[in-house]
Amino acid sequence: MIYFDNAATTMHKPEPVIHAVVQAMNSLGNAGRGAHEASLDASRNIYGVRERIVDFFHGEDPSRIAFTLNSTESLNMAIKGILEPGDHVVTTVLEHNSVLRPLYEMEEKGVEVTILSCDEYGMVYPEDFAAAVRPNTKAFICTHGSNLTGNVIDIRQIGKTARDRGIRFVVDASQTAGVFDIDVQKMNIDILCFTGHKGLLGPQGTGGMYVRKGVNVRPLKSGGSGVKTFEKKHPAQMPTALEAGTLNGHGLAGLGAAVDYLNQKGITSIRKKEQALMEKFYLGVRDIPGVKVYGDFRTMNRCAIVTLNIRDYDSGEVGDALYVDYGIAVRTGAHCAPLMHQSLGTAEQGAVRFSFSHFNTEEEIQRGIDAVRELAE
Repeated sequence: MIYFDNAATTMHKPEPVIHAVVQAMNSLGNAGRGAHEASLDASRNIYGVRERIVDFFHGEDPSRIAFTLNSTESLNMAIKGILEPGDHVVTTVLEHNSVLRPLYEMEEKGVEVTILSCDEYGMVYPEDFAAAVRPNTKAFICTHGSNLTGNVIDIRQIGKTARDRGIRFVVDASQTAGVFDIDVQKMNIDILCFTGHKGLLGPQGTGGMYVRKGVNVRPLKSGGSGVKTFEKKHPAQMPTALEAGTLNGHGLAGLGAAVDYLNQKGITSIRKKEQALMEKFYLGVRDIPGVKVYGDFRTMNRCAIVTLNIRDYDSGEVGDALYVDYGIAVRTGAHCAPLMHQSLGTAEQGAVRFSFSHFNTEEEIQRGIDAVRELAE
């Protein structure tokens, strides 16, 4: 199988990640739930991962990293934890349902939501956010990179606008964490939500959020914490406030090993390799008669995603043909991005998404190009 579905999850993991998970499953107890060596080792391991993650995103304090299952959980915690009835929030049509659905829920509770439209390339711009600000604007919430088109948004400038106006800035880094450099302090990010199983190359069931000092997030859950057992309320100090229950210690061991691999390999090197593969594929398919490519390719500094359709064929039919006839795995359908599909005019047809990893090869890219050409013919 040729795996071109890395925007959904990176299937090929570095060997140290696999080894770390297996080792953890053979040795770690429950962090914070005992004074024996297995429990203490789990606590030390998780704290070590916390340190590596905060350094990776250039944060100021490991306690500001709270671990979750994925970006969806992180975004739900952020959105439901900072917004209140009467607040106004600005977001975009680029967003995944992990942003949209929690916002719709908050809208029913009295939060005002402005959804910025995109241009013909599927882009939104910092000035769009600035123009949407109202006296009661509480937050900007947006993706860093579109999971449908691969377009990357200028979060540094959006963050500056937010900070200048005293607005909270929440970033969904699902498609960019581990590939693009993210500096939460320089980019003025108040809450960064990330998942471990995509560009960070970690196991599924891992993720988290960075919460800047001075920003308070109401917990989504309460329960066991390992400390302050006799208090009726869940502990308020970070990161315990946002980590009720047992953490995925085994998965986090893998995530820590993945960050070590990324630091050793260099995310700049990884990004350049992925973008080179993407560019080769894009140049190979863009002029094939009957093929329509979506997104902004005026720059190749973007997520390694090429999304297309072939004539008026249903995207699912094309995806099945790619897999059955060519052994190529892609993502088809709506990609949990309904407003983006409406903007692109692909709500009925869906779209075929090719997303690349630095583990892919140029030979695989050429086989993908040839497959698209044959199907279009």
